[in-house]
Amino acid sequence: QVQLQESGPGLVKPSQTLSLTCTVSGGSITTSYYAWSRIRQPPGKGLEWMGAIAYDGSTYYSPSLKSRTSISRDTSKNQFSLHASSVTPEDTAVYYCARAPGFYSDYAYFGSWGQGTQVTVSS
Repeated sequence: QVQLQESGPGLVKPSQTLSLTCTVSGGSITTSYYAWSRIRQPPGKGLEWMGAIAYDGSTYYSPSLKSRTSISRDTSKNQFSLHASSVTPEDTAVYYCARAPGFYSDYAYFGSWGQGTQVTVSS
């Protein structure tokens, strides 16, 4: 069974770049036709899908975040990483990584999730 584990700093200063890594075990991030997503949940709000990287390296982003978000991968380590630039306190959230059988933003399709990691943007 595939498992996802997030890692990264819990505190980031405003205007800096947030970088979070998701390490996958029990399955390869290059296995057809899965896509690996980053999702976040701000305090008191619902889930927000940010973007994803597919088994072939192609990416797709939420239009509202596309200008300052990128997702990359390291296939040798079976990891994918989120990079969000110019963060503000509104980027404070619990950040998740998750797997779906394609580019979906409907959470019903996400069968595997990481445990989530809290990120606070504050000076």
